[in-house]
Amino acid sequence: MARKRPSRTGGTVVLLEHRSKILADNPLGDPAQRRLGVWLPHEYDSDATHGRGRRFPVFYDLVGFTGTGIAHLNWKPFSENVAERAARLVRDKRMGPAIIVFPDCFTSLGGNQYVNSSAIGNYADFLLDEVIPLVDKEFRTLASRDHRGCFGKSSGGYGAMIHGMKYASHWGAIANHSGDAHFDFIYRADWPNTLNELGRFRRPPRKDGRYTNRVGSVEDRKMAQGLDDGRVRRFLDAMWKKHKFTLGEGHALMNVCMAATYDPDPDVPNGFRLPFHLETGELLPQRWQRWLRHDPVRLVDKYAANLRRLKGIYVDCGWRDQYHIHYGCRQLSRALEKARVAHQYEEFDDTHSDIDYRMDVSLPFLYRALRP
Repeated sequence: MARKRPSRTGGTVVLLEHRSKILADNPLGDPAQRRLGVWLPHEYDSDATHGRGRRFPVFYDLVGFTGTGIAHLNWKPFSENVAERAARLVRDKRMGPAIIVFPDCFTSLGGNQYVNSSAIGNYADFLLDEVIPLVDKEFRTLASRDHRGCFGKSSGGYGAMIHGMKYASHWGAIANHSGDAHFDFIYRADWPNTLNELGRFRRPPRKDGRYTNRVGSVEDRKMAQGLDDGRVRRFLDAMWKKHKFTLGEGHALMNVCMAATYDPDPDVPNGFRLPFHLETGELLPQRWQRWLRHDPVRLVDKYAANLRRLKGIYVDCGWRDQYHIHYGCRQLSRALEKARVAHQYEEFDDTHSDIDYRMDVSLPFLYRALRP
């Protein structure tokens, strides 16, 4: 089922209802019924009215953690949503007309990294094997990887980068805004705060006085293997009952989601392992290595041939990013350069927050790379 409404500044937004076979019976019990937003430029309907069957390049918007695709079609105070921004860029002739797709990949862990995980669901397969064919069937796309790209910020930027690396047969160009990279900086530094949040759900609760080590206990042996002693499950159950999160709770949920993404294990409680001992905070090297296997900085050499196939790679980051992702982006750019992978890397004076205006650079970049 599709519903149409005109965009305020040109073009048409179409909302599709889609029941996913790939997401059915996913481990988190999240809905398989998904809403897919699609923005069609003014030229799409104009060409149809005049009897022409013109086809258009298509960009997929991968939103960041806690977001969903159609949120980028919402009204924004003092700014533009993505459809309005694209319409202005086309109107000002900074890019040509393109279709933009807004997939819904939200999960009850707050999102995902657009990869397959036995603990979350197969969201890479969902995009590649269901969403792309559906869009190519329903709309006049240029249905070829040479005219199809993806872009995103934060977790969405990570998703765009990973998809460019692993799935170059589906994508012709990618744009990565402040995408997760250099995990030793961006994730590892935040885990002490996450352990404090999870510690609120420890049983028995902490008490003033002498601390009792549980060396060699069943719980200690579990936690040394990255297993939950029950506090992670209690934390999640509590979060799912809340109407709003504190900043610390939101970051803790994000790190739990990353554990489910990077170190899933269907044979253990919750379906994933943790990279730190929940009680002592000790790094668990074997578990952390599972995370590092997903760090884009470390994957460039492995996927260099795929990356060289892309018609365009754009990366940017603010040099005041509060998660220190600019250091990861600099390392990513250095790794790409060493591997002789052509790309464009830019920095700007801002943080990680509210940087959609950078699409004024990335969307025209994608269009130049993917235009007919």
